[in-house]
Amino acid sequence: MDLGTLGNDSCVTTFVLLGLTETPSLQPILFVLFLLAYVATLGGNFSILAAIIIEPKLHTPMYFFLGNLSMLDVGCISVTVPAMLKHLLSNDRHIPYGACLTQLFFFHLLAGADCFLLTVMAYDRYLAICHPLTYNTHMSWNIQKASVCLSCVFSFSNALTQTVALSTLKFCGPNTINHFYCDLPQLFQLSCSSIQLNEQLLFVAAAFMGVVPLVLITVSYGHVAAAVLRIRSAEGRKKAFSTCSSHLTVVGIFYGTGVFSYMRLGSVESSDKDKGIGILNTVISPMLNPLIYSLRNPDVQGALRKVLTGR
Repeated sequence: MDLGTLGNDSCVTTFVLLGLTETPSLQPILFVLFLLAYVATLGGNFSILAAIIIEPKLHTPMYFFLGNLSMLDVGCISVTVPAMLKHLLSNDRHIPYGACLTQLFFFHLLAGADCFLLTVMAYDRYLAICHPLTYNTHMSWNIQKASVCLSCVFSFSNALTQTVALSTLKFCGPNTINHFYCDLPQLFQLSCSSIQLNEQLLFVAAAFMGVVPLVLITVSYGHVAAAVLRIRSAEGRKKAFSTCSSHLTVVGIFYGTGVFSYMRLGSVESSDKDKGIGILNTVISPMLNPLIYSLRNPDVQGALRKVLTGR
């Protein structure tokens, strides 16, 4: 345990991330698997971004938001996976206190922006299907930029609040984190000072950034479903639902893993389930999002063919 001196108290200056496994023979296999996942995520999301930029058909609000979501996915996986690969490769699992807080800050910044952006995308689908005649007015270029900027501002405020509040805690005992990245629930368990205020702040953040967006998404798609069911043509209903199915799939994965992760605050010890949920949230979801959005979208598929073939 690495301890520094701060006044009369001992404080942890370095944490130890246990990672996904302590079995040496599995570490090279995990290194290769997560390196491939990281490269695939970067390739998939940057391809989506390039397709949106070069294809005029995709210069619409929905794809503008999708491009921003792709950048957030790249950022989210880049916050956690490169550090994990380094630990797997070198067997040095130490992470300095400052680096741990920095990782936590950027993780919550990017994940929070994801929450708000997914809500904006649901509202965009609501306007497009329920109010098509006024869609261009209600989703103008200025409104699109403002929506993305506000998502980042709200998320930045939360990430900064959580990080500053965490920095006030004292860590004077065990410094081993049973995870592959630094996050609030695991750090709360190591604190030797009261975490009551931190848990209250996290509860407020969960309501503001989790429950409220999820309710807004549900209400938006409730109106969308009612509008689609009024369409007489079966082909029309299928086309309308297909524009929403990808987004709903992404929302389900994102919120499903997030809720499970932060509802375990009262548990005494971190478990391997937390690591599995962390992999889904930080690796699998960003890797699958480009596939989900392009699988049933001929416009995106056509634009990706242009990017990959150069034609």
